[in-house]
Amino acid sequence: MSRQISRQERKLEHLWHAVRTDLTSADFSDVNLVHNCLPEASLNSVDLSTQLVGIRFKLPFFINAITGGVEDAENINRELALTAKECGLALAVGSQMAAVEDPLYAKTFQVVREIYPEGIIFANIGAYAEPEMAQKAVEMIGADALQVHLNIPQELMMPEGDTDFRGYRRKIEKIVRAVRVPVIVKEVGFGVAKEQAAIFKEIGVRAIDVGGKGGTNFMEIERRRGHIKTNMDLMDWGVPTSISILEAKAGAPGLDIVASGGINSGLLAVKSLALGANAVAVAGMAAKILLSEGREALVLRLKNCLKELRMVMVMLGCSSVEELHRAPLVITGETREWLQERGLRFDRDQ
Repeated sequence: MSRQISRQERKLEHLWHAVRTDLTSADFSDVNLVHNCLPEASLNSVDLSTQLVGIRFKLPFFINAITGGVEDAENINRELALTAKECGLALAVGSQMAAVEDPLYAKTFQVVREIYPEGIIFANIGAYAEPEMAQKAVEMIGADALQVHLNIPQELMMPEGDTDFRGYRRKIEKIVRAVRVPVIVKEVGFGVAKEQAAIFKEIGVRAIDVGGKGGTNFMEIERRRGHIKTNMDLMDWGVPTSISILEAKAGAPGLDIVASGGINSGLLAVKSLALGANAVAVAGMAAKILLSEGREALVLRLKNCLKELRMVMVMLGCSSVEELHRAPLVITGETREWLQERGLRFDRDQ
């Protein structure tokens, strides 16, 4: 029972620290879009629909995993579901492990499906989970897909965190084979490299949520939560979001990509999609605005992001996400140097 209590307290502390931390955005300054001064496009005719794991999304934006398994999360998830419904967005819930272990917490997740029965909803479980746990998470909310999250640096920094990650590949493979919905491997802020992307494709994962460096920093949250004295350079650990998109595409050509990790504007969303992502997800921004300013403010922010996304697409002469995948762009600076050192090419055909 003590382990369950500590899990709930930890989730609440994560939220507390995330909301009180300054909102950060991913650095896409090396990704340069090329303006089209003669676009054959109209703002009202832009088609934002996209495909992800075989599911048609009306919009390429969705609200990513934030929290779950604590009593306060029921209210938060209700507000997020109402937000997603009003904006027409898909929604991913936070880790459901607490509810898998104790059915009393299932209601904190089930409220999402109750509020948003027609919505595209993703379940969420850790890579350490057994296949039957993953299936319970899916069934709990009638999920359309399952996120399997990886958070190694966070666990290592966490005073009560895991330190043994052997066998994760096999566990994810078992989950992929066991559940009846597509599986998305999701990083939580430290990015994905091409070598691991290749493994995910090999074991049957349908998409990679890169969760790159640039958004919520869970190592920093754990450092603050545990009052840990450490080398501050370590807090910069991870693969930046823009680079992680390119790494994942290079390692797993043909696999769907979700861009996340500090994608807090329509412009950054366009750059992510132009790099090859199928969809873009926001979490930290949604949590911070919801809990500090309220749901109306979050709805307004998300709608403004979508409006900006459409505007930038028109300025590129693109009327669809598919056209955006072919939009001209120039990669410069440290991102270009990274690609060269890693032997990566920005290939539109991946």
